Amino acid sequence: MKKRLGMGSTSKAPTFSDAAHYLSREHHTFSFAASHSPALTVSPGELIHVQTWDCYKGAITNDIDALLPIPDTEINPATGPIYVRGAQPGDTISVTIHDIKPALRGVARTYPGNGQLQHLIEKPYARFFDVVNGLVTMNEQVSFPSAPMLGVIGVAPESGEIPTMPAGKHGGNLDNNLNGIGATIHLPVKHPGALLGIGDMHASMGDGEICGTGIEIAGDVLISIALIKGVGTDYPVTENASSWVTHGVAVNDLPAALQVACEEAAQLLVKHWGFTIEDAFIFLSVQGNLGIAQAVHPSSGTVIAKMVVPKIPACPSPFKI
Repeated sequence: MKKRLGMGSTSKAPTFSDAAHYLSREHHTFSFAASHSPALTVSPGELIHVQTWDCYKGAITNDIDALLPIPDTEINPATGPIYVRGAQPGDTISVTIHDIKPALRGVARTYPGNGQLQHLIEKPYARFFDVVNGLVTMNEQVSFPSAPMLGVIGVAPESGEIPTMPAGKHGGNLDNNLNGIGATIHLPVKHPGALLGIGDMHASMGDGEICGTGIEIAGDVLISIALIKGVGTDYPVTENASSWVTHGVAVNDLPAALQVACEEAAQLLVKHWGFTIEDAFIFLSVQGNLGIAQAVHPSSGTVIAKMVVPKIPACPSPFKI
């Protein structure tokens, strides 16, 4: 029997074998657009097994491949689009990541002119990682637990087309390492059906993704999608067991991105918890954690900040079905 789940379900953790749908990575796009035809149509609560490429669509398999330039238009294939029945503009879809299974080998890459240490890099370089039984091996001396997450998760804008490289109010390349197993990402619906796409899996990625990559890897993802009617959100909001995480995005302007993440968090407290803006400001200063999701320099178009807001048991959920 295939499972249907509501957000916050307390039933036994679902497995890939419970999935009602399977979507191959052969169904992918390099943009979010209202004009894209759905690759899959689902009902809210259904489990979906989604296969994803790595961000290079498998183009880098050895050191020689790593030397070759890859156009931005061929980076970050997003599996989809997934059409969600009943989703209309003004609604929110809530995508819960139940499980992520990375492939056995991933790659991180750097090259001149990219990343926070670009001035020290003289030639393209790639480091391959083995990922086996939850352990990442970099070399004989260095290994660490994997922490798989999705870099790209987004929906179609109301009109037009947005490449999968930048982030924005639609989601996209958020590169938030909290978007991993157990997280729920709340996304604003701007087009009927939402047209969800996911990809850019990492076996591990640090805050900032400072060289321009995490451990880029293909894999499989188990998700479900809840639909919240008549409740919108300006930017995507990530939820986990202990916190809400707001996002701020700006074009090559980290201070502006930090400010947006703070404003989104403050408005959440004002709108849903009844705070004054002054109390929201103070609460975030004493309990919130402001951080950087992605700050590649020069960036791929956007830098992304995140504000982690702790959950308060007495305060209601902003996203409740």
